[in-house]
Amino acid sequence: MRRMALTDRPPQNGMGDPAMALARRTEDVVVGDEIVRERLSARLVHWTVALTFFVCLFTGLPIWTPYLGSLANLFGGLHVCRVLHPWAGVAFAAASVLMFGQWVSQMKLTPADREFLKPRGLLRYFQYRNEDADVGKYNGGQKLLFWAAALGALGLLATGLVMWFPLGFGQRLREASYLLHDVAFSLFFAMIIGHIYLGTAAEPGTFRSMIRGTVTKSWAQLHHPRWYREVTSQRPKTDT
Repeated sequence: MRRMALTDRPPQNGMGDPAMALARRTEDVVVGDEIVRERLSARLVHWTVALTFFVCLFTGLPIWTPYLGSLANLFGGLHVCRVLHPWAGVAFAAASVLMFGQWVSQMKLTPADREFLKPRGLLRYFQYRNEDADVGKYNGGQKLLFWAAALGALGLLATGLVMWFPLGFGQRLREASYLLHDVAFSLFFAMIIGHIYLGTAAEPGTFRSMIRGTVTKSWAQLHHPRWYREVTSQRPKTDT
């Protein structure tokens, strides 16, 4: 992990904000009262996954049920949705692979993460009483979300391919794929809603990390205290 402290340097790369300039190419860097949390490449992959998922969502719903058929008008009709949906699914799967490669090395559950996921740890977190907790850059819940998203994307891709090319598979597999695709979609959608809520209303200041790439020092100290100490060199890194 890189540790730097930049407080009075001039803007770089023609940008008026030195923190955002650094967030184009690096992370875990202190710039004044901010910390660069996510570099530009990570944010682009994140938003590509989000965009392709919602294209899949809004093209898939009118195919799924006629009650939502009006959504097809957003794309030029139901036939266009039927053509676009599987290709959007391929794009979503490709972006998910990139996201997996981007973050997998940081998503190993540690003993501290397992402690965080216990009811007592979650209660302390949501009561903002974890200033001294051993929560790193990503907490246990975020790591579980990462693995759930990876499994969900795999399930959607596998079942979607069977539905896209049904003649290449047996009847039982086709029938199971329709059911499992719906289940995987429903769980993934619920997970996304929870992710949006936690990243906005539940934890103000989080959303900016995926827009600007930075968070405030106070946010980092409150929500991810061990990561804050590591980045500000208050304590050596202990992750293994």
